Amino acid sequence: MTIWPSDYSQAWTLAAPVERSGVGLHSGAVARLRLEPFEQPGYWVGWLDDPSLAPQRLHPGQVCETQLCTALQLDQRRLATVEHLLAALAGVGISSALLLVDGPEIPLLDGSAQPWVEAIAEAGLTALGQRPAPAPLAAPITLQQGQSFATALPGDRLRLGAAIEFPQAAIGRQLFSLDLTPEAFVREIAPARTFGFKQQVEQLLAAGLIKGGALDNALVCDGEGWLNPPLRFADEPVRHKLLDLLGDLALAGLPQAQVFAFRGSHGLHTALAAALVSPS
Repeated sequence: MTIWPSDYSQAWTLAAPVERSGVGLHSGAVARLRLEPFEQPGYWVGWLDDPSLAPQRLHPGQVCETQLCTALQLDQRRLATVEHLLAALAGVGISSALLLVDGPEIPLLDGSAQPWVEAIAEAGLTALGQRPAPAPLAAPITLQQGQSFATALPGDRLRLGAAIEFPQAAIGRQLFSLDLTPEAFVREIAPARTFGFKQQVEQLLAAGLIKGGALDNALVCDGEGWLNPPLRFADEPVRHKLLDLLGDLALAGLPQAQVFAFRGSHGLHTALAAALVSPS
């Protein structure tokens, strides 16, 4: 059984390389990703299929698209659906890692962060010393898009919360929040899978999206229930929304703040990440 860090005060990287392959949610293409130890702070991306390209550190300014995933523009390369992997790295306490990719998208695996947590556990963790404390928020930050909003409030530790509201009876209104620690992330958030709606499948496919979606890597709601039960949590959808929020915030590093998203989206999450890096 893996012993995870007790909090986020220390810097950690992987103890050994570990690799996973799988289909991408939107492209439907098979992608390969190798996680490697790295001592420089942050998450860095290089390319298995073009080792001549120097690795780049990820940051919110690279976000180029947020429709149903977070996609990054890395010079001439585009990398989509980074949020579940980044949530796993940040959630378990990994603060430095090199992501070597072959493909246009991070493998979806089972639609949650749990397979990435298992991969990290397989590789093990190595301590890098004290992690620099995040700069405290001087004032609250709130961003709004229509009826949705995301806010970050000054706090003494990282507390995450999310609320969702859907007309489908199987989901309805859900709220979940927690003081984030690596153990709490692994237990309460990592297993929550991405979800979608049966009536939207044909429309999304026609738009060139979810080509890799299937009943073994996404929960599908038909209104009153689920096409592929059982759920891992009664409120699995809102827990996955919180997973997405954490993965998007990881582009900026974990803040020392209380962060809450109501009817959040990748657009809102990544805009909040950008604001946390350079508050106006």
